[in-house]
Amino acid sequence: MIGREHWSRKLFLICNYLFLTGLSLSMLLPFLNVIAQSFSGAVAIDRGDVLFWPVDFTLNYYQYVFDDASIWRAFGITVYITAVGTLINLAATSSLAYPLSRTEYVGRKYVLLFVLLTMIFTAPLIPQFILMRELDLVNTLWALMLPTAISAFNLIVLRSFFMQIPTELIDSARIDGCGELRILWSLMLPLSKPALATIGIFYSVTNWNKYMDALYYLNDRKLYPLQVKLRELLINDDLVDTGNLPFDVSSQSVQGVQMAVILVATVPIIMLYPFLQRYFIKGMMIGSIKS
Repeated sequence: MIGREHWSRKLFLICNYLFLTGLSLSMLLPFLNVIAQSFSGAVAIDRGDVLFWPVDFTLNYYQYVFDDASIWRAFGITVYITAVGTLINLAATSSLAYPLSRTEYVGRKYVLLFVLLTMIFTAPLIPQFILMRELDLVNTLWALMLPTAISAFNLIVLRSFFMQIPTELIDSARIDGCGELRILWSLMLPLSKPALATIGIFYSVTNWNKYMDALYYLNDRKLYPLQVKLRELLINDDLVDTGNLPFDVSSQSVQGVQMAVILVATVPIIMLYPFLQRYFIKGMMIGSIKS
């Protein structure tokens, strides 16, 4: 009987590893193909000879991307939106999560109910656009950051973490004369680094990938973030000669430039994860163990 259970578990582990390996490859191989095409020659790309390894290795596409001032401007705007927007997200979310985590605050259940309703019902586009116009936020970068300052899901995650902090610590801080803002800044936030790192990653990825809001609220092409600029390159079949490149632009592959821009838009946000990984794993365990 024990031997049968042993082989059943071993078979389950083998099937599980095979499934997870196949799932990982299904996500990794397309990314490897993008990398390979961004470093391959135009003829090889047009013939479809590039799979997971560069053919006729070249750096021309990255030279074209880095020489395009509009791409750098869009990249800078995206970095600004990600940095400032994430700070706004964390400040707004923690400011609301703290009072909702304390039982002594009257009406917190009703406020939490209204927040949960936003996860089910979202504001229609036309009224939201009218509101942005009345607030003079149209054609400004604030329209990409302020309307999404608080995510209901991230608020619940941070609130759950705040509720795990012993009440005795908060009472001790109040006895020492700390106000609510001082308690939040000096006590709650330093103890909540795993949760803040977790929702910070979620917010950063969301802000980095801002696309639809930019199409709705931005009319000035100089304010376009990187994702909208990437869309223009993906639907454009011609390469513009900037006059500073050491090669003939007409002989290059548009698809190779597109793959290079995709990597430029993807790699920075991927590089953020290793630095926050240990906090991210702790934060994802919030609420999984009950005392």
